[in-house]
Amino acid sequence: MSRGVKLGHVLEGIRVVDLTEYLAGPYCTMMLADLGADVVKVEQPRRGDGSRQWGPPFIEGESGYFLSINRNKKSITLNLKSPKGLEILHKLVSSADVFIENYRPGIAEKLGIGYATLNRLNEKLVYCSISGFGQDGPYSKRPLYDIVGQAMSGFMSITGEEDRPPVKIGVAISDICGGMFATIGILAALKARDQTGQGRKIDVSIIDGLVSWLSHQAGYYFASGMNPERLTSAHPTIAPYQAFKASDAYFVVAVGNDTLWKTFCEVLGIRQLIADPRFLTNPDRVKNRNELARILQGIFATNPANVWLQVLDSVRVPCGPVQTVSEVFTDPQVLHREMLQEVHHPKAGKIKVLGVPIKMDGVSTTIRAPPPMLGEHTIEILHTLGYSDAEIKKLEQEEAL
Repeated sequence: MSRGVKLGHVLEGIRVVDLTEYLAGPYCTMMLADLGADVVKVEQPRRGDGSRQWGPPFIEGESGYFLSINRNKKSITLNLKSPKGLEILHKLVSSADVFIENYRPGIAEKLGIGYATLNRLNEKLVYCSISGFGQDGPYSKRPLYDIVGQAMSGFMSITGEEDRPPVKIGVAISDICGGMFATIGILAALKARDQTGQGRKIDVSIIDGLVSWLSHQAGYYFASGMNPERLTSAHPTIAPYQAFKASDAYFVVAVGNDTLWKTFCEVLGIRQLIADPRFLTNPDRVKNRNELARILQGIFATNPANVWLQVLDSVRVPCGPVQTVSEVFTDPQVLHREMLQEVHHPKAGKIKVLGVPIKMDGVSTTIRAPPPMLGEHTIEILHTLGYSDAEIKKLEQEEAL
């Protein structure tokens, strides 16, 4: 995919001051950094981003969790409760394009880094707050972790098996959802700034994002007045569209329309089901999904998954294996798209990181820098702000860093 131009050229010249930790904010700033922004990650002295302690697993003492979402950034440690530390942050913000924080509503103002304060320092600043429930409303001060978001947004009510305990999705989608919407908002605000010269305040609520992701499930409820059911891997409005167990492993099929249904039946040698009134149209198949699944399961149990996948793929019926994470990172398509990359970390050595999912014509998707050590770039960043070595030493003695 590399075509000779560094990905950094896309957002080159955009400086982001990042006061986020854990996942939602760091995911957002990693995307901005991948696109070339200069991201300065501001961390607490000694402790750093809380996810630095999340483990095991660790690689030479470095958290695998932290390493997964903090590449292409620089780290500076600042004590924001110190007047000198706060002064340094204000200097950073004065020449920055974007500021992003994920404190509970009201905390940024108490620290002296609220929107009104920073906007006076830099009226062109795009200021983004990420919180669980947003900056206003009856739940605004409540904390939110991923499992709470998945529960309160309705996702756990539609995930898993009927009559079994609710199940959360295995990736922290709440935080990633918030990070993605923050990125979209920031990019839109930067575009608007090009036209007006003014920054914007962005209020990203993780719950808002998750509720918007309900998409067709919300549409099902709006149209029927009924709550969507937990259907394991099945789809509420399409059938067959689920996982089946072959003689050796699970695989999935997605027969999304009546034309595909006819092709599906023909290639499996069950042409008699095409005209069966129980399965004639997609609404018929949805109504009789359990009986259809029973018939198909009996057929699929007779051969290994690879046999069925080859048969179905030969006629372009959407299908795929249920892969483990280790299988994902040996998949030839994933490797071809450079979604697995390696970088050298100063402490952990050679580490694997995820590739950049955004591909652009004429732009390389190579990773520029590994996740930073805590405070690794403090002196470098302070030098860019005009501090001398003697002044930096004094700041260290005053515990501002």
